Amino acid sequence: MDTVDRIFELVDEVFPEQKDFAAALGIPPQRVSEWRKRKLASYQRCLSQIAEVLGTTTEYLLTGEGPKKKAVAHVGTTAITDDDIKAAFFNGADPDMTPEEMDAMWEDARAYIAFKMQQRRQKQ
Repeated sequence: MDTVDRIFELVDEVFPEQKDFAAALGIPPQRVSEWRKRKLASYQRCLSQIAEVLGTTTEYLLTGEGPKKKAVAHVGTTAITDDDIKAAFFNGADPDMTPEEMDAMWEDARAYIAFKMQQRRQKQ
């Protein structure tokens, strides 16, 4: 597995559609398509932004080493994880939802947040 494989493995997990990933980066969807098809390698110039949008690190994208997902935030010395935030947003586990359904809902929320952040950056 190489950098492109790792990028698009995460894209497929985080974004419902590839165009949403492009929007979060503020680039044309065609460019993302060309990255996936390995026609362009311009993704290398914006790896840190890609890592941020995908919730990972450039180290993971480049080497596959380290955690696939980075901690969301730090308070003092205690890392706040995605599971902590899920519990806060969704009031803990919903007994009617499977873990897979909860993860899918969380990924939708992350994609929406990334999209809204990009919209805000474009306005500034």
